[in-house]
Amino acid sequence: MIYLDNAATTRPKPPVVGQAILAALEGFGNSGRGAHDEALTAARTVYDAREKLAVLFGCDRPERVCFAQNSTEALNAAITGLFGPGDHVISTDREHNSVLRPLYRLRAQGGEVDFVPADRQGQIDYANFEKLLRPNTKGVVCTHASNLTGDVTDLVRVGDFCRAHALVFVLDASQTAGVLPIDMAAQDIGVVCFTGHKSLYGPQGTGGLCVGADVELRPFKVGGTGVQSFSETQPMEYPTRMEAGTLNGHGIAGLNAALDWLNEAGMDRVRAHDCSLARRFYGNVKQLPGVTVYGDFSAEIRAPIVTLNLGQRDSAMVSDELEHRFHIATRPGAHCAPRLHSALGTEEQGAVRFSFGYFNTEAETDEAAAAVKTLAEEL
Repeated sequence: MIYLDNAATTRPKPPVVGQAILAALEGFGNSGRGAHDEALTAARTVYDAREKLAVLFGCDRPERVCFAQNSTEALNAAITGLFGPGDHVISTDREHNSVLRPLYRLRAQGGEVDFVPADRQGQIDYANFEKLLRPNTKGVVCTHASNLTGDVTDLVRVGDFCRAHALVFVLDASQTAGVLPIDMAAQDIGVVCFTGHKSLYGPQGTGGLCVGADVELRPFKVGGTGVQSFSETQPMEYPTRMEAGTLNGHGIAGLNAALDWLNEAGMDRVRAHDCSLARRFYGNVKQLPGVTVYGDFSAEIRAPIVTLNLGQRDSAMVSDELEHRFHIATRPGAHCAPRLHSALGTEEQGAVRFSFGYFNTEAETDEAAAAVKTLAEEL
């Protein structure tokens, strides 16, 4: 099998990830729930991961790195913790449902939401952020890179806009954490929401949010914390404020090992490899008859994603043929990005996404392009 669905979850993981998870399963107690060796070993590993993530994202302090199950939970925590009835939020048409649905719920609860529109090529005009600004605008929530097209948002421009108007910038880094540089201070980002199982190469069930020094979130959930047990309310110290209940210590151990692997491999090297394969694939399919590729490939910086359609063929049928005839794993359909599919005009057809990772090869990339060529010739 040629696995080209790394935007959904990277596969395989570095061997050290599984080794760390197994060691944690056999040796960890519950982090923050005791002072015996097993609990302290878990706590030290969790804190070690916080420190590495704080460095990775330019977060002010490790204790402001709060763990969650995934980006979706982190984004829900950020959006519900920051905004409420009467608040106005700006987002974009490029967003995943992990951003859209919390914003739609906010709107149903009395908040207001506007979206910077995407054009037929999936591009946005940054001047529209200013046009959508209102007196009650409180923040911007947007993706770093589209999970559908791979197009990257200009964080400096959005951050400058937020700083100029005293808005909180919430970034969905699901597709970019570990592959594109993020600096919360330099880019005026208030909250970074990330997942561990994509380009951080960690296990599923890990992720979190990095909270800026001047940002205060209402707790998303409340419950056991291991501290201040007689208090009727959730402790307000970070990270406890956002981490009710037992953490996924075993998963965080795997994520911690993945961060070590990523630091050793070098984020720039990983990005160069992944993006080189994506551009190689794009170069081989872009002019095939009947093939439509989505996104701006003239941009210097992109996520390693190439999404296409073959004529008017249903994307699920194309993806099934790629798997059953050519043993190539891709992702068809709507990709949880309904507004961007509407902008591209692909609501009914969907699209087939090829996404590349560090363990893919040039030979696999060329074989995938040859499979697309075969299908295109059969149209």
